[in-house]
Amino acid sequence: MNFHLDFTPKALPLTISHRDKLLLVGSCFTENIGDKLIAHKFRVLQNPNGILFNPVSVKEAIENYIANTVIDENNLFYLNEGYHSWQHHSRFSGVTAAEAVSKINASTQAAHQYLSTTDFMIITLGSAWVYELTDKAAHAQPGRVAANNHKAPADWFNRRLLKNDEVIAILNDTVVQLQKFNPSIKIIFTISPVRHLREGFVENNRSKAALINAVHQATAAFENVFYFPAYELVIDDLRDYRFYAEDMVHPNYAATNYVWEKFVAACIDAPAQQLMQQINEINAAINHKPFNPSSAAHQKFIQTNLGKIKELQAGHPYLDFTSEERYFNQ
Repeated sequence: MNFHLDFTPKALPLTISHRDKLLLVGSCFTENIGDKLIAHKFRVLQNPNGILFNPVSVKEAIENYIANTVIDENNLFYLNEGYHSWQHHSRFSGVTAAEAVSKINASTQAAHQYLSTTDFMIITLGSAWVYELTDKAAHAQPGRVAANNHKAPADWFNRRLLKNDEVIAILNDTVVQLQKFNPSIKIIFTISPVRHLREGFVENNRSKAALINAVHQATAAFENVFYFPAYELVIDDLRDYRFYAEDMVHPNYAATNYVWEKFVAACIDAPAQQLMQQINEINAAINHKPFNPSSAAHQKFIQTNLGKIKELQAGHPYLDFTSEERYFNQ
């Protein structure tokens, strides 16, 4: 008797190699995948605005990267002893306005340059619920969507579920702008399996349904736009609370690894997968804790891994093993 229905996503017609540049934007699940890509030596820029959940904020961020938008202190607001941007995560906030402006402009400029030559963009959407500013909000622009609430008072926001046709229009316009700016870009949409239960069970499902519908409209309407079913892998394949963290909302380590394995099989080409196995050996060696660092056996271990790194760099000069070499040479 089977107690689990295995779901294997179809391989993308265009897959990722180590030579490709990847730009990841979206929810916290984006960073889970992004960190694994970075660990396997892919060229990655992730979340230049910080974590973004809703499609409006994703679209606005991408528009700013394309336009290389420069902000000044007038674009910020002051709250809880810090300066913040309604379009950015709190990691871009600053104790001074100048600090926040510097971080935001530097990140936008880097994203602008990177996006112009990006090969694959992965966009992970989390929720179709948006929080619009009211006239009570600091630096009030009533009706504007906040990407992050920065722990502001509740009466600074109106909560609203985007309509289906709004989400479709937002994603379609985002794709059009990306393909106009970088005609060779490939876009992979995913829906975050993180459940936004603060909105409610029914409300979360309505939100995910709107996102899924809009993403599939985009994949049908445009070339080089694809969908990777991270949401379905967790909700329909794993389908068990043991694959969630203690909050029963976020996928746990096992679930994230499961989705990662499926992503590798469907989205990364065969030579890159073979190279990842060799990189994993280096990563495992770095995590090895020697009993006696001065022993001859450990010194041989170090030289063996430095030799592996040298061999990998000779065959793949576009890979950066600077930190690994530094670790083994220290």
